[in-house]
Amino acid sequence: MDLITTTGELAAACERIARHPFVTIDTEFLRETTYYPLLCVAQLASPDEAAVIDALASGIDLKPFYDLMADERVLKVFHAARQDIEIVWHQAGFVPKPLFDTQVAAMVLGYGDSISYDQLVQRITGDAIDKSNRFTDWTRRPLSPAQLSYAVSDVTHLRDVYLALMADLGRRGRADWMADEMEVLTSPDTYRAEPERAWMRLKTRVRKPKELGVLIEVAAWREREAQSRDVPRSRVLKDETIGDIAVQAPTTVERLASLRSLPKGFERSKWGEGILDAVKRGLARDPKSLPQIERPKTTQNGSATVELLKVLLRMTSEKHGVAAKVIATVDDLDRIAGDDQADVPALKGWRRDLFGEKALALKHGRLALAVERSRVVAVDRN
Repeated sequence: MDLITTTGELAAACERIARHPFVTIDTEFLRETTYYPLLCVAQLASPDEAAVIDALASGIDLKPFYDLMADERVLKVFHAARQDIEIVWHQAGFVPKPLFDTQVAAMVLGYGDSISYDQLVQRITGDAIDKSNRFTDWTRRPLSPAQLSYAVSDVTHLRDVYLALMADLGRRGRADWMADEMEVLTSPDTYRAEPERAWMRLKTRVRKPKELGVLIEVAAWREREAQSRDVPRSRVLKDETIGDIAVQAPTTVERLASLRSLPKGFERSKWGEGILDAVKRGLARDPKSLPQIERPKTTQNGSATVELLKVLLRMTSEKHGVAAKVIATVDDLDRIAGDDQADVPALKGWRRDLFGEKALALKHGRLALAVERSRVVAVDRN
């Protein structure tokens, strides 16, 4: 294992690694107190070497690392890639391609929903990873031998995990399924933190156009504040507070002060003024210009249908060894219950073949569920 602290060392290592068909990657970063993740350490492993990059080393230029991430001749292998990719997106402005996420591959192969890295390593290799250094302070220097050992073991184990999952995908004919899953991870839209789109990540439910207008403007205000101050969104305003503001739409300091979810005195700060301005902008928006919030069509027995679809989904997941979360979400089931033409992944491609057609047949009575020998089975009623 090499500890890389200079640009020259990094360039030489990346040049060697780029000669191989794949590289495994992990990062250690800090973002508890910032909006943007601070990259502290990056780990790389090819089939015949491993390196730990000290991203905080004095004078180091990470350009060779980002050039490797941009090299489309080399497959980039991560586990739970989204936050690692977010770092590359923020620092270099692109999404690494091609990409392989072992957590997603594990779900496609039936290892469960969002399996952790150490659990996956244990199940595939039999090795137990020492997790004691996972939450150490990666900004402190020098890095300890224990930290370096932990960092390099992440990417060396990842080599074995990748090779095993890739072989299993080939044996089971699911390589194309994996490619479908990578589309979201490799889309720049996944990583763009545009203030105007910030409302879309909130779970807050709004019902009226004026509430939606206020939600959009206040969420955008918070996003800009968090970005400009480089602090977490919750340090500016909590999600539930934005929901309260959207519903109550306070336009005066007094009404803002009456919201129990806001800290006392917040209303008279400069941020209170910013919120009031955002509320007024939201109320002034033309309802016709607001995005349409797609709501599932409801049926008289909609909830009962969804419950039956959940049983079918669980059966399908167990039978074919695919995580239920990959096949369909609860939102997918809600929308299928209300609309045969719902625009959801569960009614497209391999998911439709595996589950979607049966879901529609169950919904319309062409398929029934029964218990045989203590197991739920599907019965064709035709």
